[in-house]
Amino acid sequence: MPNRTDLQADCGSCVGLCCVVLTFARSADFAIDKPAGEPCPNLSDDHRCTVHSQLRSKGFPGCTVYDCFGAGQELSKRGPEMFAALPILRQLHELLWYLTEALEYNKDLQPAIDRVEVVSRTADLTTVDVAAERAVVNELLLRTSQLVRGKQPKKKERRGADLIGARLHQADLAKANLRGAYLIGADLTGADLRQADLIGADLRDADLSGADLTGALFLTQSQINAARGDHATRLPKAVTRPSHWSATGA
Repeated sequence: MPNRTDLQADCGSCVGLCCVVLTFARSADFAIDKPAGEPCPNLSDDHRCTVHSQLRSKGFPGCTVYDCFGAGQELSKRGPEMFAALPILRQLHELLWYLTEALEYNKDLQPAIDRVEVVSRTADLTTVDVAAERAVVNELLLRTSQLVRGKQPKKKERRGADLIGARLHQADLAKANLRGAYLIGADLTGADLRQADLIGADLRDADLSGADLTGALFLTQSQINAARGDHATRLPKAVTRPSHWSATGA
């Protein structure tokens, strides 16, 4: 069974797969266009990013929020098939990330974890039906979410809600269902998000300064990296405070 450390990206043990496999589209997230399969011009011959400490200032904030869930370092051991396999193994590792968290609340999920682990070791990952795997796991995660959050008022059922730029300062969102909610640029300063279900929530540029996300369900490092926060933001143990967050929110 994987621990959550195994499902965290370790760029130092990878050969820069995401810098080659992924497509960049010139935008607020990337300063250049780059087709899939072409190495980023910032990638050195030793597979290291030459602007890693300056990604945001150089126009590559999208790189700072990408999370391979540990797939990169795992595939770097495998050989030539690693490029085609990265997007697939990343998704399987993402499922393992969620399931491992859910196991804390529902011990019956161990067989599901074992199954996804076995699938992730498939010799040819390009044959894996990732959509089918996600569908099965999603049902299990939904049940876990309902178990943890219990019955909540209708106002807290905001699955897929358009909350772009919403003013939610000090809002009571504890145990709220915010699955897939669009919280881009939302003011969540001082908000209570304890045990809120945040799977798939878009937190790009959301201000989490002073917010309490203790026990928030299915929160990923990439979501946190995309948001803003400060020293007073309370985070689940499995994610770390981004280095680009300032003392007052950034």
